[in-house]
Amino acid sequence: MAHIKTTILLATLTGLLLLLGYSVGGQQGAFTALLFSFAMNIGSYWFSDKIVLRTYRAKQVTEQDHPELVSMVKELSEKAGLPMPKVYIAPMDIPNAFATGRNPTHAAVAVTTGILRILNPNELRAVLAHELGHVQNRDILLTTIAATLAGALSYLAQMAYMMGRSSNGGNRASPIAGLALVVLSPMIATMLHMALSRTREYHADHAGAKMSGDPLALASALEKLHSSARAVPRSASPLEQATASLFIVNPFKSSVLQALFSTHPPVEERIKRLHEMAKS
Repeated sequence: MAHIKTTILLATLTGLLLLLGYSVGGQQGAFTALLFSFAMNIGSYWFSDKIVLRTYRAKQVTEQDHPELVSMVKELSEKAGLPMPKVYIAPMDIPNAFATGRNPTHAAVAVTTGILRILNPNELRAVLAHELGHVQNRDILLTTIAATLAGALSYLAQMAYMMGRSSNGGNRASPIAGLALVVLSPMIATMLHMALSRTREYHADHAGAKMSGDPLALASALEKLHSSARAVPRSASPLEQATASLFIVNPFKSSVLQALFSTHPPVEERIKRLHEMAKS
């Protein structure tokens, strides 16, 4: 069911992109939009992991540097039948973790220095299992594609508004229609991206809880991470805000509007589901 929903959401985003491209330049515009999206996806596929790791100044560590952390990742990877990912530590006081990479063979799991301070070993192991759940489900690739399509839609919406052309002959579109195009297209794209990200986050919680065998440890970790993020909210650069969906909880301060379009499901609901999973 999750794979069907993901396919529908990605197909809808692609359809919106083509429709908007057609509105800008007819069939040629739709074809250009498709090529533009393809090029952006290829770039994201190959380079997104390097960009994210450099953004947060994450450094790779070995078993000699952090034996407990690396051995946890190794044990969980073997249990899940995954290749051993590279392990990174990001010098951030905010307690958090994320996974990146284009596929399980080229994956990386990163934790912040802050998370190493506040979580006990069982909670840290559960968080690492959650991140490996993302790797196992290939969520990184899917969310990268969704984010790229959403970004392309926003760009094309602005282009369509500036050109003010209708799809059938170069007639000037009405100001209201142009405004609706530039506002609604990115909004719809953001909502679809949000729905996809939230779905994948729930499934990573489920996969991580099964992998670690301890749903309550993951629930406890989420509660600690959420409390820490709320206690000391940190402002984010545009690039950091764009990559916030990779983290297990959103580590950055959000406006009311950003909170409405959050790519993370409510932590309270995630904790509730994990407690129900522990009971069953």
